Amino acid sequence: MNTDSRYLLAFEDCLRDCLALVGGKSTGLGSMIRAGIPVPPGFAVTTHAYRAMLADGRSEREIAELLDSADPDDVEGLEKISRMIGDLIESSPMPADVESAIRAGYEELDSLCSGAADSSAADPDLPVAVRSSATAEDLPGASFAGQQDTFLWVVGADSVLDHVKRCWSSLYTARAIAYRIEQGYDHEKIYMSVCIQKMVNARAAGVMFTLNPINGDRSKVAIDASWGLGEAVASGEVTPDNYLVDTIAMRIARRTVSSKAIEYRANPAERRVERTDVPVDRRDIPCLGDDEILALSQLARRVEAHHGCPQDLEWAIDADLEKPNNIVLLQSRPETVWSDRDRVQVSSGDRSTMDYIVANLLAGVRLRHGNPDTNDSGGAVS
Repeated sequence: MNTDSRYLLAFEDCLRDCLALVGGKSTGLGSMIRAGIPVPPGFAVTTHAYRAMLADGRSEREIAELLDSADPDDVEGLEKISRMIGDLIESSPMPADVESAIRAGYEELDSLCSGAADSSAADPDLPVAVRSSATAEDLPGASFAGQQDTFLWVVGADSVLDHVKRCWSSLYTARAIAYRIEQGYDHEKIYMSVCIQKMVNARAAGVMFTLNPINGDRSKVAIDASWGLGEAVASGEVTPDNYLVDTIAMRIARRTVSSKAIEYRANPAERRVERTDVPVDRRDIPCLGDDEILALSQLARRVEAHHGCPQDLEWAIDADLEKPNNIVLLQSRPETVWSDRDRVQVSSGDRSTMDYIVANLLAGVRLRHGNPDTNDSGGAVS
């Protein structure tokens, strides 16, 4: 990225020592890019931009005063405080230099993805994901991940700017406020970065672990997969297909194909992602071929080797790309359930369907989605 600004960093420039500037999502993406792992391009809006929004002092004081009265046991009160802080951030004008930097970064990303020689020649309609990345998400012992918002299929610089502010305000969801109070984290020392990443036209997507989440067996890769974007898997709205791959023999040790009734797909005309019914002829068939399952497993092992520890990954099969280059990774974070335990080797024999059920439970919620007026979880697909 040629844009010269303290407010932006291209993913490939997000080094581990940039964690305080860009949070865990962008540093993870940058690390994978430098290792040659396929990742959709994008950039991080640094915490300097968030802090510039607070620089006049008025907003910061008002936020601090509201948080002083927050009671983690008062759900209704927390929701009111959250709405008031959100309104304050989203209604405040973005500093002019921050706005200029984000516009330039989006235009440059658009040019890169369209193949235009310069940003002025690009069609300013590149769909991107705008994802929150709080600097506290990867603190040891913390569970901040998933507490802020992600917005999908955001098109145009004006919309990107609006959604950056919505990501900033999601630092103050009622859930996040309560968690910080309960865990003793200082609100004023946690900042918000934002990832802006080229949107993937996912034919199928999901999550995978570079171990068996049932027993910690590191000779396995566990994959959950469903049609469309990964939101249906992350939210638990579908029971995904589940695969357990033995990466020593490089064979599929267990497979469970489920009925997948809904999917999330882009509606370019409406400039949004929408929840749709899966056609009957696709509901009960695998959404991945065996070659894709094994390719995902090999890619997962590469990421684990690069990071030196088991990983929890988000992936997609991009319908716009040709095999074998159609698999992309959207996020990588350290696996936290088994990684700190003693390493054991477990037999590769088949196990009961309880493995599958527990694996899906352990996968958890990674992205929050849905229209604000219909989704009880509070996330948004836009």
